[in-house]
Amino acid sequence: MRRLISLALPALLAACGGQLTPSRSVTAQQALTQTAEFLEFETAGTRAELFRDVARTSMSQSGKSGTVMFPVARSGLLVAAPGIGPGTDLLTSADAGASLQLVLDSPGDAWAVDRRESFQGLSEREAAELVARSLLNLWGISSSGPIVVERAAGAPWAAAYVDGILRVNPSFVYMAAAPAAP
Repeated sequence: MRRLISLALPALLAACGGQLTPSRSVTAQQALTQTAEFLEFETAGTRAELFRDVARTSMSQSGKSGTVMFPVARSGLLVAAPGIGPGTDLLTSADAGASLQLVLDSPGDAWAVDRRESFQGLSEREAAELVARSLLNLWGISSSGPIVVERAAGAPWAAAYVDGILRVNPSFVYMAAAPAAP
């Protein structure tokens, strides 16, 4: 009888327009250290929730030092960048750091250029550029020279800015590109 109920309940909810909220199998911290492609198999809702977790954590860490989601070098110290709100859309920031010159062709891991549904039809490279511009803008970072945007797969943080280089975790780009819930 239990087996019948466990099989019938999801079908009944789906037929009525409802849905069961799946339990998330991975934490934001675990997702950051996985390969980015791992998140491609997660639902958009799961990726959006992971993004909100990273954002909430960044708000609580703002200005602190130690292990943080968004480390930034300020006055010779590594501190947490200003936090981002859970509802922030990093793909469509108002200014999005348009005046900054970004270089995404750095040695090491290359940003993928094939378009993916996981990035709302953008390529990983295009999504990473928008995320980078938005973060730099939100953090008030300006530069007269180019800022290198490196792909930092498996890093324990979402993005880090040190010495003119923005290292972005591609898993975070997957999270940031998940469409916000209506």
